[in-house]
Amino acid sequence: MIGVRVIQKVSSTPGFAKVAPHVIPALDRAVHRLTRGRVLLSARMLPGVVLTSTGARTGLARRTPLACMPERDGASWILVGSNFGRAGHPAWTVNLLARPDATVSWKGRDVPVRARLLEGGERTAAWQAVVAFWPPYATYQERVEREIRLFRIERVTGDDLGSATGGSPPG
Repeated sequence: MIGVRVIQKVSSTPGFAKVAPHVIPALDRAVHRLTRGRVLLSARMLPGVVLTSTGARTGLARRTPLACMPERDGASWILVGSNFGRAGHPAWTVNLLARPDATVSWKGRDVPVRARLLEGGERTAAWQAVVAFWPPYATYQERVEREIRLFRIERVTGDDLGSATGGSPPG
């Protein structure tokens, strides 16, 4: 557990917040691509997914490696828009607000998901869970004036896919 505590302490520093956003996602994308989705380097510290969302303005696919808190055996995940404790909301959160249907790569498999911004009591409960899961999130929140966005992303079933697209479920 000493290694985890050291990593948590380092990841809570302002220096980490300056460097990590430029280094960690680039490494994650490269390793994820090279291993065909089987390995995500940052997942050695925290569980992780690669979120493929649709750009809010561009409509283009955007791939973003993210730490997550899995729920219900991989049927849903909590994503934390911490942006490493930097001032602005991360772009992927804007994309999910505009277009909540997305895909995550989880343990080497692409999973269709739908995102929902958590609010009120549901957000409060999820926030307590994510801070217990990874305490540096509390430090990130203290560092910024904005409320860090939390999303629950849930697997989309065949029936959900049909209703989301207005067509028939795949069959």
